[in-house]
Amino acid sequence: MLLEGYTKEIFRSKCNTQAQSLHCFAHLEQDISEVIPYLNAELEGDAFTREPPSVTFKAHGKLITVHPDKIAINALQDEEEAEKVCRWLQREINAIWDRRDEIEPKYAVRTRPQIFSILKLLPTSAKCSRECGQATCMVLAKLISEGAVSPEACPYLSGENLANLQEYLAGFDLDV
Repeated sequence: MLLEGYTKEIFRSKCNTQAQSLHCFAHLEQDISEVIPYLNAELEGDAFTREPPSVTFKAHGKLITVHPDKIAINALQDEEEAEKVCRWLQREINAIWDRRDEIEPKYAVRTRPQIFSILKLLPTSAKCSRECGQATCMVLAKLISEGAVSPEACPYLSGENLANLQEYLAGFDLDV
């Protein structure tokens, strides 16, 4: 077992005092530097640094950053949810560490489609009636880049632009 325990620090955002959500730092009792590249591989990190080692990923609707001595979790409803996510992370860290011989560590971030490349292929028309459900084409492009929605969410996207966008997105590992 790599990570035996942690202590939680729960707090509200200091820069946005009106925010209802909580944030949590889980201060780790052990240094978990060695598992971070394995976490990056298994949990599909969105941001990875070698020195100092850290990985950021999304899970359970939260943005989570793992450092050697601390884990940061945002947008929590309450302390109970913080504990639930911390326990899940502890199990994941230990399970991944136990299977490290079967995992190829990853020292790079997963590439994402570029929002502006997607936006160029969307039919950003003044006639758009927001049928996609988004406030702007930029918001839709961001959601497409994250794999949250498919290009077909835009009812005006068709023909060559749809084919070009699908071809562009095929080069990325998106879960749509």
